[in-house]
Amino acid sequence: MRVSGSCHCGDIAFEAEGEFDKAMECNCSFCRRKGVLLAFVPRSNLKLTTPRENLATYHFNKHVIDHHFCAKCGVAPFSEATMPNGAEMAAINVRCVPEIDLALLTVTQYDGASR
Repeated sequence: MRVSGSCHCGDIAFEAEGEFDKAMECNCSFCRRKGVLLAFVPRSNLKLTTPRENLATYHFNKHVIDHHFCAKCGVAPFSEATMPNGAEMAAINVRCVPEIDLALLTVTQYDGASR
């Protein structure tokens, strides 16, 4: 499934391809405050449709995940990271994808607070 998403003001927009029937809800100190629901795709399945310069980035804890957000509206549409096995991944905030019906998602809880 190919979807389109963005931050609230549209300064960050993207297209992504993947299975978007499930999402993960993390309870770490950052994700809990943001309220994101994450779906993961290979980084090659994420295409920015706005300039990369529009991304502001936040790092915390081990500094291995690029948590991207919009400096204008503050919304965080996706993150990027390299997995321990070398695979490049993107974590799509499905709340930023209007065509995904959140009520139909299977949501898995992840205990990031304990890591």
